[in-house]
Amino acid sequence: MYKILMTYNNVEGMDALFSNKDFKVEVHNKPNPEEFKKLIKYYDGLLVRSEVKVTADVISVAERLKFIGRAGTGIDNVDIFAAGQKGVVVSNVPDGNTISVAEHVIGLMLSLSRNIPEAYESLKSKKWERKTFLGTEISGKILGLIGLGRIGTEVAKRMLAFDMKIIAYDPFINKKSVKISGVELKTINEIYSQSDYISIHSPLNNDTLGMINANSIKKMKDGVRIINCARGAIINEKDLSNAINSGKVKGAALDVFLKEPPEDWTIIETNNVVVTPHLAASTKEAQIKIAHEMVEIIVNFFTKGLIKNAVSVTN
Repeated sequence: MYKILMTYNNVEGMDALFSNKDFKVEVHNKPNPEEFKKLIKYYDGLLVRSEVKVTADVISVAERLKFIGRAGTGIDNVDIFAAGQKGVVVSNVPDGNTISVAEHVIGLMLSLSRNIPEAYESLKSKKWERKTFLGTEISGKILGLIGLGRIGTEVAKRMLAFDMKIIAYDPFINKKSVKISGVELKTINEIYSQSDYISIHSPLNNDTLGMINANSIKKMKDGVRIINCARGAIINEKDLSNAINSGKVKGAALDVFLKEPPEDWTIIETNNVVVTPHLAASTKEAQIKIAHEMVEIIVNFFTKGLIKNAVSVTN
């Protein structure tokens, strides 16, 4: 029997794993680092979401561990090098939350453009301030996408229907591999200088860490709006807050932050910033899709030796 540790308590869609006689699944929701190191010794497999960090220290004491399943897309919370060195396979589920995240990006963009959160709060306070919340149409504006993978592509499809001009930067994609017509590939500096809206769809790595900062913001159009549902650390939050306060950046819509929950609330308390607490993938449909695919991946790995969506390299 294979013992599996789940570090999150949403088990909807996991019935096929819990009922499988070859597996014993135990749930320990968001263990702290010390607790995590004690627990991991006794498990063959591990299931995590973004809240729990699987560090090299954790992996080093995992005596039986053979598989780590990331229930979602981003794998920056898992030390895949340490996993690979120890022969642990790491797999993610890159497709399950694509539509949910794309829809959330668009919701944030519209909320930012039409001052919906501020107008809501005003009216709930029994004020009628129509002239205060003059909005901006997105039709005819230029949307720059940093990253044109699954989510970026779905955002592009939908925003073309809003009559936006779509430009994109992705170092891993060439003109022949663009999957949607109407999207023009540009350099990153062209994205900065030409976009009315910039939406981030890149993974967090050494190249993207803090890439939206004072220097890159200087290259942007005056009045640009920035949307981020990817990873918080891609943006230097203090630099963005300063740029909004100065008027260089018109506003921002953020679902992700450098620390979650935040330790520094500066960007959240900045005017003209729409925020949500990492909700982009949080739809019932997305969570069930992810659960079903992860169950299939982990069962096939242990019972059939099949590897799918591997992101680690083992020796």
